[in-house]
Amino acid sequence: MIKEHTEKTLHTRDTDHLLPSAWKSGSLKYDELKTLAEGGTGKLYTTTDKNLLRTVAYKTLHADLRDSEIETKRFLREARVTANIQHPGTLPVYELGRDREGQLFFTMKKVEGRDLRQILLDLRHEIPDVMDEFPLPRLLDILIQVCQTIAYAHDVGVIHRDLKPANVIIGKFGEVYVLDWGLAKVMGSPSLSSPELIEEEENADFSLTPVGRHYGTPMYMSPEIARGDAKLDHRADVFSLGIMLFEILTHRFLVEGEDFVEIKKKLLEEPFPLPRKIAPEKSIPKDLQAICVKALKRNKEERYSAVTGLLADLQRFRHDEEVSVYWYSGWEKLTRWNHRHAYSILSILSALAGAGIYALFQK
Repeated sequence: MIKEHTEKTLHTRDTDHLLPSAWKSGSLKYDELKTLAEGGTGKLYTTTDKNLLRTVAYKTLHADLRDSEIETKRFLREARVTANIQHPGTLPVYELGRDREGQLFFTMKKVEGRDLRQILLDLRHEIPDVMDEFPLPRLLDILIQVCQTIAYAHDVGVIHRDLKPANVIIGKFGEVYVLDWGLAKVMGSPSLSSPELIEEEENADFSLTPVGRHYGTPMYMSPEIARGDAKLDHRADVFSLGIMLFEILTHRFLVEGEDFVEIKKKLLEEPFPLPRKIAPEKSIPKDLQAICVKALKRNKEERYSAVTGLLADLQRFRHDEEVSVYWYSGWEKLTRWNHRHAYSILSILSALAGAGIYALFQK
């Protein structure tokens, strides 16, 4: 369900309020923290910046993880990566600092909206209002915006590694944001991460995982992440985007299991279901299925070589153009041509009919 809109209407008493000479900075300028959400490693609050008089999201680590060197590095990475990927599809980061107790925090834009995971669950349960609001074309447009954000991130040397519907927020006015960059792999950029953390990721990615905690969501992992491959590239994100497309098309999960072992077995060994076969009632276009299948190739060498390839095919489909990964039969080409030119054909036929009627009455 959509979250209640809590942002206030602006008045001059807010915008023209004088800043006290004894103004506060750092964590002191934030009002009472109100819990907004809680994850495996951090907690998110909503609060007011008393200097700018705006509502912001305020994130910290859980108390029991604040002394963890690994979690501290990941927290800093999330803040810095998000701040440096300056794209409309990422949240602006306002501040990174420490509170009065010396604990790390960062603040960012607070978004009113709902995540794609909840939207897809509602569609799976055929909630009428959600079905009306999010037909397939709109869902594809949302995924296209996600692909644009990820393509930009890849261009600046960042792999997300934890793409899933829960990390995509659709704002009240149609904005699409990609969240949670804490597991991002930074391809050697010193401005985004410390050399020590880059070294750790390259040499022993899964050795960083403390006992009892898995990083990432197994259902959305690429096969190479599930195997624990040390050398990952941007095609891991392509696979996760393919899973999201599969769910958009079918309203079903690609793989399910009781635990990570079962899900990993399905990711690495069992054939993936075809969207048209698992959801025949959806009448999924064959060329759209072909895009999904290409993104979900188990062997990364057979996937789209970059997110831009996936993005281009999704845009071609939305513009009713032929996609690169599907062979169209002669009949399909003719049908597509007739569909694209139906208005022109109808106009010509109408003009001919009108001319015929005019000639008939002239006799």
